[in-house]
Amino acid sequence: MQDARTIEIVDTTLRDGEQSPSIVFSAQDKLNIATALDKAGVTWIEAGVPVMGEEEQEAMKMILSAGLQAKVIAWNRALKNDILSSVSCGFSHLHISVPVSDLHIEQKLKKSREWVLENLKQSILLAQSFGCTVSVGAEDASRGDREYFLEVANIAAELGAVRIRYADTVGCLNPLAVHSIFQELIPRCPLPVEVHMHNDFGLANANTLVALAAGAELASTTIGGIGERAGNAALEEVVTAWQVVYGMKCHVNRNDFLHLSHLVMQAGNKDVFDYKPIIGNAFTVDNTNKIA
Repeated sequence: MQDARTIEIVDTTLRDGEQSPSIVFSAQDKLNIATALDKAGVTWIEAGVPVMGEEEQEAMKMILSAGLQAKVIAWNRALKNDILSSVSCGFSHLHISVPVSDLHIEQKLKKSREWVLENLKQSILLAQSFGCTVSVGAEDASRGDREYFLEVANIAAELGAVRIRYADTVGCLNPLAVHSIFQELIPRCPLPVEVHMHNDFGLANANTLVALAAGAELASTTIGGIGERAGNAALEEVVTAWQVVYGMKCHVNRNDFLHLSHLVMQAGNKDVFDYKPIIGNAFTVDNTNKIA
C-alpha cells in the first residue's frame, strides 16, 4: 500500500486570483482572505506584487503585520525594482518569476535565454543580500524546452532557491501530457516542484492532481478557481480530491472552504455556480458527511 504523501498549498487568490475579470479586492478584503487562509492551514500565501504601487504595498503591509502562521510571499519579475519594492514592504519570502519558453523570451521580451539566466542570477543574489528566501517561477514552462527548465532549476538550486514553479501559463496541457512531463522532470529536478495550472480547457484541477501524483510537492491554487481568463486550479477541489480520492495528506481544513468561498465571492461581488463542486449550493448541505 502506498504511503500517504503530504503536499503543501501555495494559494495565489490574492495575486493570480485577482486577475479574474472584474474582481478587485480592497486592502481589507485581502487581509480578511489572508487571515482565513491562514486559519485553514494554508502553508504559503502569495499575497501580491508590491512593485504595482502604493495601494498594493499598503495592503501587503497590513497582511505582513497580521502575525500569520502562513509564510507570506511577494511575486516579482527578475528585475531590481521589483525586488527592492518587495523588500521595502517587509517581505522575507520572494517569488522571482522568469519566462522559460522561447515564445515568451524571444517574441514577448525580445531577449535571449542567456539574458533570462543572468537576470535570474542577479535577482536571486539581490534578494538574498537582504536575507530573503527565494522561490523561482518558470513561466510558460508547458510550451518551453524541458532541458531549459532544468537549466533554470539547476541555477536556482545552486544559488539556494527553495523550489521551482512549473507554470502552464496558457492552460494548454492535458493529464496524459502532464503525467509524461512530470515523470521525466521530477527525478532530474534538483528542487521541489510546485505545479501552477490554468484552466482554459477545464483541466487545471486534473492536471494539478496528476502532477502531484507524479511527484510535485506543492500545488498553486485559488479559492473557487478564480484567476486570469478561465482561472486556476481550485483550492477546495484539489485539496478535497487529494485527501479523499487519492487518500493522501494536505494540512488544510476542508471545513473552512465555505467561509473562504463566501469571503472571496462577496469581496469580488460574484456568486458561486450552484453545481460548483465542494462550495456550490448543491454540495454544501451536510457537505462534510457527503465527501468524507
